[in-house]
Amino acid sequence: MQQPDTISFADWLRQVFDHPVADPAWYWDLESDFPMPAPPECVAYLTRLFEEPEFVLAPYSDAQLNQGLWYLVSNCCSNHMLSLVEPEVAWLQRRRGIRAMAAVFERLFARRCSDHLSHIDDGGASRLNSVCYMWWDIFPAHGQPENPAHAEQDAELLAVMRQVLSLDSLPCWESALHGLGHWQMYYPAAVQQAIDDFLARVGEVRPELREYAECARQGLVQ
Repeated sequence: MQQPDTISFADWLRQVFDHPVADPAWYWDLESDFPMPAPPECVAYLTRLFEEPEFVLAPYSDAQLNQGLWYLVSNCCSNHMLSLVEPEVAWLQRRRGIRAMAAVFERLFARRCSDHLSHIDDGGASRLNSVCYMWWDIFPAHGQPENPAHAEQDAELLAVMRQVLSLDSLPCWESALHGLGHWQMYYPAAVQQAIDDFLARVGEVRPELREYAECARQGLVQ
């Protein structure tokens, strides 16, 4: 159940992350009621979490973060991220939340994910690598070049992916390439340029990542 409700930021964090890691996860329990903040409050809470992940998420294990972030990002689990990409909330507020996603990669994933590649199932990866890799796959938005009303939003999302490629982090690179690969069908020139710039900048990388980048450049990612 996803009814808007009044809930403090601290209680919201506990609701999302303070659970034992289980399969199925806590949020699939249809007997429970999980109140969701109203869209403006939801954007504010997401923005605060994204801008300060190293502080607000410090008490939780990598496995708890993976479980909770899947809940937040995937609209199969909750409607939180829809508040960032639908016009019910003012654009300037949503833009700040979208831009703040780059900080999640810089201040959380780059620090706590392990140097493993998820698309080839490297053994021994951190539990947090999963949601890092799948972030742009489960995020509920895609490019809409035919819709001028989405031009700014699309530009911001692409800019975040490019910013993530600038980090010194193998799992973050893989995540951004994954996202850009899915967006190649909407903005082929922008995606190809972003990936070309990345490959020129980093020089030598794992052959598996370079091959993945070439596939993403053509839109050939799953």
